[in-house]
This record gives sequence, structure tokens and C-alpha cells, in this order.
Amino acid sequence: MKDLTPRKEDLDPIEIASRDEIAALQVHRLKWSLNHAYENVPHYRKSFDAAGVHPDDLRQMSDLAKFPFTVKSDLRDNYPFGMFAVPREKVLRIHASSGTTGKPTVVGYTKNDIEVWADCMARSMRASGTRPGDIVHIAYGYGLFTGGLGAHYGAERLGCTVVPVSGGMTQRQVTLIEDFRASTIMVTPSYILSILDEYRAQGLDPRESPLQVGIFGAEPWTNAMRAEIEDAFDMHAVDIYGLSEVMGPGVANECVETKDGLHIWEDHFYPEIIDPTTGEPVADGEKGELVFTSLTKEAFPIIRYRTRDLTRLLPGTARSMRRMEKITGRTDDMMILRGVNVFPTQIEEQILTVRGLAPHFQIELLREGRMDEMIVHVEAAIDHAAAEARSASAAALCQRIKDTVGITVKVQVTEPETVARSQGKAVRILDNRPKS
Repeated sequence: MKDLTPRKEDLDPIEIASRDEIAALQVHRLKWSLNHAYENVPHYRKSFDAAGVHPDDLRQMSDLAKFPFTVKSDLRDNYPFGMFAVPREKVLRIHASSGTTGKPTVVGYTKNDIEVWADCMARSMRASGTRPGDIVHIAYGYGLFTGGLGAHYGAERLGCTVVPVSGGMTQRQVTLIEDFRASTIMVTPSYILSILDEYRAQGLDPRESPLQVGIFGAEPWTNAMRAEIEDAFDMHAVDIYGLSEVMGPGVANECVETKDGLHIWEDHFYPEIIDPTTGEPVADGEKGELVFTSLTKEAFPIIRYRTRDLTRLLPGTARSMRRMEKITGRTDDMMILRGVNVFPTQIEEQILTVRGLAPHFQIELLREGRMDEMIVHVEAAIDHAAAEARSASAAALCQRIKDTVGITVKVQVTEPETVARSQGKAVRILDNRPKS
């Protein structure tokens, strides 16, 4: 793989500023954000007053722990525009969640919010190894989902040539990558595996593709999957993080030269890690739930938003700003099987260690009698599709999961291309347990 380390002179000065400089900027911006939310959003005024705190109570960053959390239900309760801090006429863009579990969560952006988002995305892409003039193939979904348009504006801000393909039509994805000679692809990690399958189906060597950088987000993925993708395409696979409630993609990003966790752009987003049960902050380096407070958002300030993502904060390396470890799972996709906490990423890691298995899988939860059961449905690799080979792979995966995760599961190894493919976020868990 080509060395794509950016030059120091190309970085934003704040990326390599001292921690004291970053902290001073954060305090200044946080005071503004708290006041902006309190003065303009009835929900925040009510919640701050109920907690007995006022924006003036913040004198140092540790004082933020006095303020109440914001959770997704708060956004739904204020649907559609109740969380906006500017008149609706000042909102240039609206994004929203799918609303599959209730009312969608709606977020808005002023002109300045869009500019900041584009800047953060451009910074993220540059950290990934993308350069002005590169051709960027965007296979994230466009529309109300923030992925496609967030990547699009960032690529344009960086000065790249944008190919706004969106998701789906995998054969065409491969054709356009090859014909247009894209050097960067932005896509979910599960969908790049479908693109990889299509390369092979067309008889093309993915290592000969023009791709040099893959920027993958919108779902958790493991370092084992990184190794698989990098080896298959001979390109850098870099993690990006974001969520619409905080901004969209571009809240944090790995640096291509280290790939050791995602640097949070702390000049715009202040991170905390809390104990997910007690809500109390924990020290940097301890694992817990990620919480974000926006420092510069105008239309939709967000104060202590509980993301439900599990990670830990680490010191900066390639940049001064702190890193977050790759997301290991969410508090709401954590499975408990016979007293053991299990995340899909743990199962994925073990699948990738078994030579006869492809990286396409789903986890089915069942209940037989009083006990929950887990079945891992995973595809056989093309050259291990015979019944005897599938049986051996199933036994190997069962043993790997028992030895490393500590649970006994059933494994069904199916023939190639039988597990449902995703063109967006992968559906990893099928919960078929009785609802009552």
C-alpha cells in the first residue's frame, strides 16, 4: 500500500495544537453552546431548571457533569422541530432517521452548520489519506440519511472529484470504480464485502483496482475485517465515526498513518465516557458509553447526548486530539446469553479466523424452553462449499466462540451467497425470541 501520510503543513493548526490550547477553546465554546441551548430550546431550559443548573455554572470542563443527559426519546418527544435553536426559516437542511422504531429523530443545519460539517468531513478524508484532486466514489445512501450528503460535501470541500453513486446496483459500482478510476471509496464495511464479491464474480482482481483508500463507517467493524479488506484490495481501510444527532459522519476519524483509533475533532465535539448503568463519568482509558456535547452547532445544539456506543477515550497520537477506540458494540445491541455479554463484533472476529468461512453472517436469537439460544448463520467460502468442509468450518467456529467469548452457540454454515446482503447498514441480529 502507498504511503498516504498527510504533510503537517496541510493540517488545520488546531489538529496539532497543544492540549492547553484545545482545552481553552473547548471551555469558551461550551459556555456559548450551553447558553445557546438554554435560551432558545424550551426542552433544555426545562431540563436544566429541573436539574438545578444554569449555563453560568460551567467554569471548567468537569462542570459539564452537572448538566442532564439528552436521550433519543427527548428528540422524538419534540418531533419535528422542537429541538431547533433557530427559527425554522434559518434552517437550510433537514435530515432524519428512518423512524422504524417510532417517530424519526429530526436534525437541522444552518448555513454555518453545513460549512462546519463540510470542514470536518474534509479533515476526516484528509486524515484517511485522500487528497485534493482524487476521485471519490460515494456508495453511502443519499437522502435523509446523513452518510451520502455528508461525504459528498466533505469531498467537494477537500477539492476532490465526486462520483455520487449511492448504494445498490453492485455490478454498476464495480464498473464505475474501474472506468472512472476512483482512488477513494466511502461506504459501509458490510457493503464493501458485497462489492468485493462482485469483483470476484466478474473475474477481476480487486488488488488491481484503482482504490487506495476505503473510508468505512455507519456500523461497527473489527480490525480483523480491516485486515481482510486491506489484503483483498491492497488499499488502506480507515474508520470514520458520526451520528446524525451530533452532526453526521465526520465527528471522529482514524489517521491513515497510525490506524490506532479515531481522533475526535474536539474543537467541535466534546466527548465523555460514562458508566452506562450509573451515568457517572469514568476516567480516560476506561470503557463505557460515549456521550457527546456539541460546541459550535447553531440549529441543533446537543447537550450530553447518550450515543449508546461503547468505547473508551485514549490520548492523541497522530493528532493532539483524543482518540476513541473502535466501537465494540452498543448498549442496545448487546446480547446477554446465559449471563455473558456478547456483541456481534465478537462473533465477527472469530468468523474471520476460520479459513473456510466468508465474512457474511447473521445472528439469530431463539428461546427453547426457558433458555435463550444463539444460532450463527454464516456463509462458506467459495472454495470450502462442499458439505464436509462446511461441517468442519462449523465445528471450528463453535469451538473458537466457546474458547474466546465463553458461550456455546449453534453454527449453520450455508452455501455461498445465501446470507442476506446489505446495501446500507448490515442487519446482524435476528431476534426471534417470544415477545412475552
